[in-house]
Amino acid sequence: MTSPSATAPHPRPATRSTPSTPGHDAGLLLLRIVLGLTMAAHGTQKLFGWFGGGGIDGTGRFFTASGYPAGDAMAVLAGLTETLGGLGLAAGLLTPLAGAALVGTLVNAIAVHGTGSFFAPAGIEYELLLTAGAAALTLTGPGRYAVDRLLPVLRTHRLAHGAMALILGIVLAAVLLLVRN
Repeated sequence: MTSPSATAPHPRPATRSTPSTPGHDAGLLLLRIVLGLTMAAHGTQKLFGWFGGGGIDGTGRFFTASGYPAGDAMAVLAGLTETLGGLGLAAGLLTPLAGAALVGTLVNAIAVHGTGSFFAPAGIEYELLLTAGAAALTLTGPGRYAVDRLLPVLRTHRLAHGAMALILGIVLAAVLLLVRN
């Protein structure tokens, strides 16, 4: 005699990805808005000196002291990347590229900050958390409540888009680290 579990039908393997749910999409929206606006505000510190930031001059001096050539140009590059990448991520606009841009910037921030400690005030926990959040959004996509839903090529997020963008962001971060003294 066979046991009841032996005759019970086995569940069908899923042939499609799990459809997003309102809760899933709301969670992605919350993460995108908080992470994106945090990074955008951080970028405006570099560009305009807002929120107690150094502006181009102060941030440029920091980049020069950190070993980057052309400190002011690096300040503009980092500020624009953080501001535009953050706003793009918050809106869900070109999410794979916006998230990858932030990952690249944050990889440099971790390298400059150093990995001597994990916890604040001298640690990298904050930068690592932002990097992981941006990478996760790059790979998962923005969810249903995003401008990307209006763009035909990004209407349905593909892992390949996110993975390729993430690789691009990391490669560009490595190039910037190579020019650093």
